[in-house]
Amino acid sequence: MTMATRSAFMMKKPTCLITGATSGIGKAAAFALAGRGCQMVLLGRSAEKLGRTIAEIRKKENDADVHPYVCDFSLIQDVRDLASKMRKAHDRIDVLINNAGARFLHHGLTREGMELTLVTNHLGHFVLTLSLMEALERSDGARIINVASGAHFGGTGVIENIVSEKGYDGRLQYANSKLANVLFTYALAEKLLGRRVAVNAVDPGGVATNFARNNGWFPWLRHRLAYLRSGSLLTPEQGAETIVYLAESGDAEGVSGKYFRNKKEQKSSALSYDRETQERLWAASVAWSGIGLV
Repeated sequence: MTMATRSAFMMKKPTCLITGATSGIGKAAAFALAGRGCQMVLLGRSAEKLGRTIAEIRKKENDADVHPYVCDFSLIQDVRDLASKMRKAHDRIDVLINNAGARFLHHGLTREGMELTLVTNHLGHFVLTLSLMEALERSDGARIINVASGAHFGGTGVIENIVSEKGYDGRLQYANSKLANVLFTYALAEKLLGRRVAVNAVDPGGVATNFARNNGWFPWLRHRLAYLRSGSLLTPEQGAETIVYLAESGDAEGVSGKYFRNKKEQKSSALSYDRETQERLWAASVAWSGIGLV
């Protein structure tokens, strides 16, 4: 990517925050943006993995400016505590990449009584994003990037906090969580009109990572083989390309409320554009978290 397309935005050493930064496309995006001179704020569940990731980045980029934060995105209080620390440590945030996510084929609740897919894939990022809005608005044109998935096309409506194992469908709940990423993107873009903060969603494609290995080897291998057979399995670096593009490109300046794949705007599912569904998700998210947009 040329300096011309990167524009003046990257010349200011932007502060870039990435959730789920210790593996997969989150880690690949962290390496790429650190190599472009960004100040990196990396979030992960494991202090050990964060330490290894930062050591690897600094080995490759000797002058890398990297800051680690440990956070469990399945716990809303953890996210709120993290946001409080970040507001004190970082006056502004220029790029927020909401990447952390998981697929849970079997039902599970956090100690806060929230279903794991809902809170890990959507609600944690809803809370983080709104909690950091002041820091984002201090940037001269901040960019929020929500990592969604083509799986959102299988979503059927607003994701629910399913507290009973009975009737839980892990694949549908995952699809609805990815639909929530897109619905949240469009609703937030509308609410941020005129506020110099852009928000877009990204489908990274089928990426060869450890994603979904928590469900066992067979589901993980089946997921990977499906993309291999179609010839569309990507490396983490390839999967991160559109994320990095939206984070740094001058072409993305001022672009908001869009869905991207392969560095191009694409159409998302018909349901994702439904304003009533967007607002129902927003209202439910506020009710679950106790946090709204000021």
